[in-house]
Amino acid sequence: MISSENVRAYVERMASGEPAPGGGAAGALQAALGAALLAMSARYSTASEHAAGAAARAEELIPRALDLADADAEAFGALSAAYALPKDTDEEKAERSRAVQEATAGAARPPRELIGVGAEVVGLARELTGWCNPNVLSDVAAASEAARAAVATALVTLEINVRSLKDAATREELRAGLAQGEQAVEDAAELTRRIRERVRD
Repeated sequence: MISSENVRAYVERMASGEPAPGGGAAGALQAALGAALLAMSARYSTASEHAAGAAARAEELIPRALDLADADAEAFGALSAAYALPKDTDEEKAERSRAVQEATAGAARPPRELIGVGAEVVGLARELTGWCNPNVLSDVAAASEAARAAVATALVTLEINVRSLKDAATREELRAGLAQGEQAVEDAAELTRRIRERVRD
């Protein structure tokens, strides 16, 4: 679990031949880093009446994102186990198919939730640019870009899993997050652009 490892150990495990953690967990870690940067940026902006609330809100997002890193790795493990089930008889094939569908839906849920967390990080970054200490604008931009990477990763992961689902209702439920994610990616890119223009002036 990410909560019980240091950064080096986690990254080295990600680089190993183990199937998880993978891209989905990396995206969740990006969201946590973005939230952490915003908490720090808010604390360096004590002249604003919004600083304490923003820092608290950002800190709430960190464990949510880290939990999703673990959830993504666990879901991928369950999916791998489902694909490894025997398929020699008709009964085994039917059970394997059912298990794969269930695990695929489970694997789609962490990235679906990550889209929401990443969108919150982007929204908070947009708020901070209105009142934060100018000296931390680059950190706010870094948070925005981390969140953009998290959401973009979640979108790809979600789409890959959703396309394999046979149940139409489950597909539609999970696809409901795609529009929010695409908007968050656009908003993050626009925010970074505006911050770069501002610091160049």
